[in-house]
Amino acid sequence: MMMGIDALLAERARQGKPIQVAIAGCGFMGRGLVNQIVNSVPGMRLAAIAVRNVEQAIKACGEAGIDEVVVADSLHKLEYAMRCEIPVVTNDFELITKADGIDVVIDVTGAVEFGCHLALNCFSNGKHLVLMNAEVDATVGAELGRRADAAGVVFTGCDGDQPGVQMNLIRFVRSIGVTPLVSGNIKGLQDPYRNPTTQEGFARRWGQDPWMVTSFADGTKMSVEQSIVANAVGMSVHKRGMLGRDHEGHVDELTDWYDIEELRSLGGAVDYVVGAKPNPGVYCLGTHDDPKQRHYLELYKLGKGPLYSFYTPYHLCHFEVPITAARAVLWGEATVRAQSTRYVEAVATAKIDLKAGTVLDRLGGYHYYGEAEKAHIAREERLLPIGAAEGCRLVRDLPKDSAITYDDVVLPQGRLVDQLLDAQSRLPIGRPPGLLTGA
Repeated sequence: MMMGIDALLAERARQGKPIQVAIAGCGFMGRGLVNQIVNSVPGMRLAAIAVRNVEQAIKACGEAGIDEVVVADSLHKLEYAMRCEIPVVTNDFELITKADGIDVVIDVTGAVEFGCHLALNCFSNGKHLVLMNAEVDATVGAELGRRADAAGVVFTGCDGDQPGVQMNLIRFVRSIGVTPLVSGNIKGLQDPYRNPTTQEGFARRWGQDPWMVTSFADGTKMSVEQSIVANAVGMSVHKRGMLGRDHEGHVDELTDWYDIEELRSLGGAVDYVVGAKPNPGVYCLGTHDDPKQRHYLELYKLGKGPLYSFYTPYHLCHFEVPITAARAVLWGEATVRAQSTRYVEAVATAKIDLKAGTVLDRLGGYHYYGEAEKAHIAREERLLPIGAAEGCRLVRDLPKDSAITYDDVVLPQGRLVDQLLDAQSRLPIGRPPGLLTGA
């Protein structure tokens, strides 16, 4: 996908008309993204950072080699600094959505309720939006996509994160005439009972948030990411939580692990594997209906079929996100985005025995983990989306590993995410073809 984008960015640099980018949030990934844009992406300029703690953003700019920044508390001051080509830091997130000249906003916060507000502000002000906030995408991506279309802007997940890497791989596989039937994530660890205490040492070593690290380890992030892919492609899952098998060999060996007719009955499936090589990476298993082309695929060392393995051996997160911003601005293209029909939801499951009256903590915490479930089951059983769980109060005791439903909780008052979920609930639900045919 970089082919063509690199030339267009180089031309923007030659013309002195760089893409103007604003970033919301400046944590671990945000700092890396600041450095990447400033030092490695000609034709793109860091215009502004909106963050709760301005000192954090100022430090990130300094680490990237920026000698001068302006702290702005008004739209006039922000826009003036932009005209002077001085990066701006602000704690007023609305300013970056309103400022003239900013082409695209990148959400690096990971906060669901905030991310919903930021998205609508971007749309109402004509700003493209790139999400490094997968939690928002998994929860209300279809409704936000519908509203972005109405506003005439691009709303997209990012290159570098697993959903974007998987979507790029799927597009490649489709482009050579192969039908994708599995889109998978390669994990090094999967333990739904991890929590910020168990992950504190790892988080400290890498300078990350223990809660975010826990969301990687307990399967929440992976369930979120795989639901994004499923809803972008129109795939399903074999069962709640996906198959998620262990395999210490190469990902190519997974072609013998799936029943192709079962995959067809599902309309394709998202899944994950623990321990396979290359790690970390993503894989796509597909089939080809033309025996002549199957002969060539075997000649090119992809095996006899009926499933053929394709993989990308890495995902480089913030290194690739500027590509997404450029695709949105220069091509009007989304890297990965939900269809209007829902196929899979990421839902909340109790991590421990929970007592009535408990107010659920945030993702990657002590109370729940995420699982990917068929959208029609999630709707029929009123399963609580993972992105709506934080702040909900339990009205009954729940045993460990039980699904949390809307009937088990009282929602916080006045949340935008609930309004968007209500609107999204009116969108159609995709059922696996096997259910429709009685298979």
